[in-house]
Amino acid sequence: MMRNIRSYYTLTTIFFAIFISIVTWIAYPLVYAKMESITSPLPPSLTMIDNNQVTTLDLWFPKETVLGSQIEKPEITAKAAFVYDLATDKTLFAKNEKTRLPMASLTKIMTAIIALENKKQNDRYIVSQNNIVGENSMGLTTGEVLTLEELLYGLMLASGNDAAEVLAGSYVSSRDGFIQAMNNKAKALGLLDTDFTNPSGLQGDGNQYSTAYDLLVITKYALQNFPLFRKIVSTYEYTIPYTETHKAFYLLNDTNLLTSYPGVKGVKTGYTPEADLCLVTYLDYEGHQIIGVLLGSENRRGEMKELLDYSLKVLGNKPPLHN
Repeated sequence: MMRNIRSYYTLTTIFFAIFISIVTWIAYPLVYAKMESITSPLPPSLTMIDNNQVTTLDLWFPKETVLGSQIEKPEITAKAAFVYDLATDKTLFAKNEKTRLPMASLTKIMTAIIALENKKQNDRYIVSQNNIVGENSMGLTTGEVLTLEELLYGLMLASGNDAAEVLAGSYVSSRDGFIQAMNNKAKALGLLDTDFTNPSGLQGDGNQYSTAYDLLVITKYALQNFPLFRKIVSTYEYTIPYTETHKAFYLLNDTNLLTSYPGVKGVKTGYTPEADLCLVTYLDYEGHQIIGVLLGSENRRGEMKELLDYSLKVLGNKPPLHN
């Protein structure tokens, strides 16, 4: 009797397993097809599957409506400009802000972002011969070993193309992988009008471009996410002392209004014959946090001062005395 009962349960179990297998075999293609037909509301560039630089979907886009004012706007030679107050979330000045233009060494803002987000575990960056490129240099020598922080000072103060190449060449998947990460980060920030072909902005190494609008978003990301970046770009002069792995370096940042316009805290200059004079400036003054971008200017220092004065007046503030 017990043997019959066991046989019955065994046959029932086998039958049930066969039934489930048949149902699964029939239903799986239908379910899979339905899943395949479901499309993400996000573009591929904003999904982690297609873009490994996507770390958050907390995207930020400047409001494009320019704050109205009866104050006469500055006449500038720059091909494009964009000035924005983060404190009030208002556009203060805009000129061709979405026009694609060469950006020269403003490229290095994104270079710094990728380097900061991918710091080497041992924090040792070795200089190779092929890292020594371009005229702008922090003065590196083949075989020297520096830290990320030391290279970032050389990158942002001296606009060292050599520092940019060391950082890119030290990336886990090589220089090409670093440049791809730069482009992926731009896409992860929702930016579609920026393309990087090298980490320095050096002319002649690919068709590299951005917009005043995109550069403002990139700069905001760097300033708000990396305290070390904020510290470095607001530094006027800096000495890296001699160590057993490298010589001493004296670095000077003398072109970004740090000593001539009260409240200016950096960020970066750029120049090539192709791009002309470029400048990104951050002003922290009287409760306002203003980022200004100039591309293709004939007088970046003078025009940025005019734009900062104008922006403060539009916001109801008296501009500071400056040189």
